[in-house]
Amino acid sequence: MKKLLLTAMLVGTFGLTYAQSDYYNDYRRSVTDINWAAVITDLVLSQTQANQIYVLNDRYHDYNSWNKVYVHNPDRWRNDRYVELERIMGHDKYLKFKNKYYKGQNPVAVYNRNKNNDKKYKHTEKKVYIHKEKNVHGNHH
Repeated sequence: MKKLLLTAMLVGTFGLTYAQSDYYNDYRRSVTDINWAAVITDLVLSQTQANQIYVLNDRYHDYNSWNKVYVHNPDRWRNDRYVELERIMGHDKYLKFKNKYYKGQNPVAVYNRNKNNDKKYKHTEKKVYIHKEKNVHGNHH
């Protein structure tokens, strides 16, 4: 019984760690998948704005530093990051950034949609209701 309990605890721990690392990987991609020097040039951002973006991008050097902040709510990084980017860029330039790099969609929603792509319930079949017709003669044989 103790082995079974220990196994269940380990599986739960590794499952949580895997989920947390998926969030962290999304966070890292939000930093690395964009050429920030090009963004800064395209949007004609000031040196101060550029420096703030680079500081934001370097905020969490590794999983452990990121996890200390987001361990209890790993979803929160999306909102935190993009609210901060909008504050740094200003609303108008942030909209231009969003249009170019996220096809006009809210980046938070994009990452939330990606997160939900692997949910178990999304892969289940939808219930199909079949209405049986009554026998012409009213018999239920």
